[in-house]
Amino acid sequence: MFLTDLTWPMVRDLDRGIPVVIPIAAVEQHGRHLPLATDSLLLAEVVRRAEPRVADGALFAPLQWLGNSHHHIDFPGTMSASPRVYIDLLQDLAETFLRHGFTRILFLNGHGGNVIPAKQAIFEMRQRLRDRSDLVLLFTSYWNLANPQDGRLTQPEIGHAGEWETSMILRIAPHLVAEDPKGLKPVSPAFGFEPAYRGWTTRERSEIGHIGSPQVASEEKGERLLSAFAAGVATFLERMREQGGGDPA
Repeated sequence: MFLTDLTWPMVRDLDRGIPVVIPIAAVEQHGRHLPLATDSLLLAEVVRRAEPRVADGALFAPLQWLGNSHHHIDFPGTMSASPRVYIDLLQDLAETFLRHGFTRILFLNGHGGNVIPAKQAIFEMRQRLRDRSDLVLLFTSYWNLANPQDGRLTQPEIGHAGEWETSMILRIAPHLVAEDPKGLKPVSPAFGFEPAYRGWTTRERSEIGHIGSPQVASEEKGERLLSAFAAGVATFLERMREQGGGDPA
């Protein structure tokens, strides 16, 4: 179910144990070839495909397009909320559903820069609501809910405007691909100084804006990726419905 399709009495009458999905994405640069809305477009498509699989078993909130994208801010067109503002925004979104009695909240992510602040948001909420044994407060990125590797993908992970994202945009919105990705060169995903985590900006890692191998993208790969991720989201939501708040499995 999509929240925006319902009336308030319809929401009032829902089972309060139903998983509530809050999709969170971004509007930011994706190299010279992909649109600024790439993360939002891809997450919206995953949600669109997953929703019929769960029928009335989950409630999907509207996609939140504003993300934490300060590391991309050197590239024109990028929009961003600073980390603390973003944490507060996510907590406010979740707490509106908690106020109305819902107990299972999932932030379903479509942008790498959201990972750290979104995890912090649910960590803080859980500490504040530590006496609520009925709550399930979760965060995951859609690409972590399925393993699409079948020997035909070059990149081991999603990257940024590389093989995976370029393939999926080629599948759902080829008219928005501004430059033939076959002419682009791969950019290493390495941060440097591994295994330490390095503070970084995108400009330091990629002058052109993409990270990964967009030159090997294809529409066919995009379809397989989207199908796998939608199935993974649906399976995870079934798990949310079945497991209680005290079950760590």
